[in-house]
Amino acid sequence: MPTVMKEDYYEILGVSRTSSQTEIKSAFRRAAMKCHPDLHPGDKQAEEQFKKVNEAFSILSDPQKKQMYDQYGHDGVNMGAGGFGGFNASGFGDVGDIFSSVFGDIFGGGFGSARGGKPRARRGEDLKSDVDITLEEAFDGLEKEISYTRVDRCSVCGGSGAEEGSSTKTCRSCNGSGTVVYQQGFFSMRQTCPDCGGKGTVVEKPCKKCRGSGVERVKEKITVKIPSGVRSGITLRISNGGDIGQNGGGYGDLYVEVHVKNHKIFERDGDDLILDGYITYPQAVLGGSIKVPTIEGKEIEVTIPKGTQFGEVLKMQGCGMPKLGKKGFGDLLIRVQIEVPKKPTARQKELLEELAKETGGKKSFFEKLFEK
Repeated sequence: MPTVMKEDYYEILGVSRTSSQTEIKSAFRRAAMKCHPDLHPGDKQAEEQFKKVNEAFSILSDPQKKQMYDQYGHDGVNMGAGGFGGFNASGFGDVGDIFSSVFGDIFGGGFGSARGGKPRARRGEDLKSDVDITLEEAFDGLEKEISYTRVDRCSVCGGSGAEEGSSTKTCRSCNGSGTVVYQQGFFSMRQTCPDCGGKGTVVEKPCKKCRGSGVERVKEKITVKIPSGVRSGITLRISNGGDIGQNGGGYGDLYVEVHVKNHKIFERDGDDLILDGYITYPQAVLGGSIKVPTIEGKEIEVTIPKGTQFGEVLKMQGCGMPKLGKKGFGDLLIRVQIEVPKKPTARQKELLEELAKETGGKKSFFEKLFEK
């Protein structure tokens, strides 16, 4: 029977004899994923290629075996009983161990066993709360008490999960690692241990209040300082105000989103406030002054220039909202509105008719409004 020549291990992985172990490892990853049987179910050719790829890597990844292969070829690999006790060409050998060493760093330790593992600390979840304030409160700034619910240590067992006088012991399911491994075909998947919840330990007598979890939902009240000039949508961060973490991972944060309510008379545009100011037609023509309110609850006098037009904006500098995180204030913008009397007196009609004649005999805007 003719001898079957085995393929060169370097050619199978697509590397050269001078390639480093890092390059050999990377090449194995690519080659193994292309022909893995789980990705090609029922494909005998892919299965055979997968055997070759694993055999090649089992030799080239071992410095001693690689040296023998470089010196003597396949004969060097087969020297000694069982060829160094290495890869079993009739099966897949220690494929799980190979995949654990090569793919573990890609999937965060998802392959291979849970030996020697330590439960990983996990930070608690962040929480969000909302607070509504008035425009006046946004102007002044204030301290606001907020009520919310979060997960914290059990008030009875202090987070141990055990009744008083009861002790904890290593979890038998995961041997204290906090994780267990499930085998699926040629892949291994690491998951949080369902018996200890990732802690690595279990309690003999669970705490009755928290049922052994070590945590409970608690109602919290916290005072939040809201700065002057705050706007809707701004979020304040309260460090460690969120849920407690796992395995000593610390608390998450609380994020408080501020919502400023709409005002009856003021509109807000950034740091500026907008107010409708009502004047009479004579004031618009001849000029004058009016008093307008401010967000502080005061009144200020505004000069109306002669010939002021409807919709014109008069600016009162520095009478708006405080600038958040900065010095100074925005402006108060007065949007001019001209009041038209709905039921003019006889004298007002007479004067308007005289005005109409003075404007060239054409009916004025006001005269048209008062036509019956």
